[in-house]
Amino acid sequence: MPGVVDSHVHINQPGRTQWEGFETATQAAASGGITTLVDMPLNSIPPTTTVQGLKAKMQSAQGKCWVDVAFWGGVIPGNQDELQDMIRMGVRGFKCFLIHSGVEEFPHVSEAGVCTALEKMRGFGSVLLFHAEVDEGIPVPKDDKQKYDTFLKTRPESMENKAIEMVIHLCDHYRVPCHIVHLSSGSALDSIRSARSSGIPLTVETTHHYLSLTAEEVPDGATQYKCCPPIRDRSNQEVLWNAVKFRDIDLVVSDHSPCTPDLKLLDQGDFIGAWGGISSLQYGLSLFWSGARCRGLGLHDVVRVLCEQPSKLCSLQHRKGMISVGKDADFVIWDPNEEFMVKSSDIRHRNKVTPYAGKKLFGRVHQTILRGQVVFSGNTVHEEPLGDFLLDGTQPR
Repeated sequence: MPGVVDSHVHINQPGRTQWEGFETATQAAASGGITTLVDMPLNSIPPTTTVQGLKAKMQSAQGKCWVDVAFWGGVIPGNQDELQDMIRMGVRGFKCFLIHSGVEEFPHVSEAGVCTALEKMRGFGSVLLFHAEVDEGIPVPKDDKQKYDTFLKTRPESMENKAIEMVIHLCDHYRVPCHIVHLSSGSALDSIRSARSSGIPLTVETTHHYLSLTAEEVPDGATQYKCCPPIRDRSNQEVLWNAVKFRDIDLVVSDHSPCTPDLKLLDQGDFIGAWGGISSLQYGLSLFWSGARCRGLGLHDVVRVLCEQPSKLCSLQHRKGMISVGKDADFVIWDPNEEFMVKSSDIRHRNKVTPYAGKKLFGRVHQTILRGQVVFSGNTVHEEPLGDFLLDGTQPR
């Protein structure tokens, strides 16, 4: 199969390398059949919101990548004059938050700030990614903070739906490609379908955790399940799966967002105070296939949502995402029928906290080939890092 392209990965280096780093993240990627990943502009220090921030990130990653790596830039208040220069340097597009990001150095933007960014991006063939939630001023419940439902009450679907309506309006006005990251709200899909049917250049992703996990199965105090937006109930999950099947959701990514174990507050089981993020980079292909195989999706669907569409989102379709003459010789060789258990001892992420530990999955990766060179085989990664930075110009979408 073509090598997997994961366009939503938080590597956090420099600044928070103890959370994750390029060496550990890209080795985990290679062992999971991923040949290309795109690094998010947070939670590194400095964030990738300036030319200098991008240079610092590339310097910190130099010689530490086992797969090919591209970069998203960030939109924050006051950095609009950096955007065009960052596009010229090779960022694949930009991400912004419409709600607090969780870290102070990456503040969220107002609707006016989004308008300024979209105006700057016009004519450059770039894309603006949205963490689409807006703050509704919901007070923190006084219920038991070890109950998952307590946290779930603080992030209702309405927060996503209102944000997505704003994105649709702005995308329609500016006609700059816009992308909804990590959609969890099935009730937003009617608005998304309507917008896309009218020709608005909007794309949408969801994640492995929304397709693999449900609110009903989250144990008390199991903060390794916390992410934002939250994992919702089983009926919502089936709505998302149908949207993937019928192409209302374009792609599926990891949103690998790790942290050190102490920030998950596992000893307290505090869902309100714990860091919100799930580690899954190494197991994305197997997670998706384990759910897809039971729902009438086939291997062509796997290629479409894990390879082709992510490469198009980040304007890398001229090199990545397909097996075709002229493209990079990126392949994953895997057995769709082989079942295995996720063991902490096998995880290559820097920190091993994940809700998938102990779960049985279908689809074991046996070999990963990057530009014709074997970077993972059996249970071993290549001795030397062979990955490159992907900084060539954007391509037509």
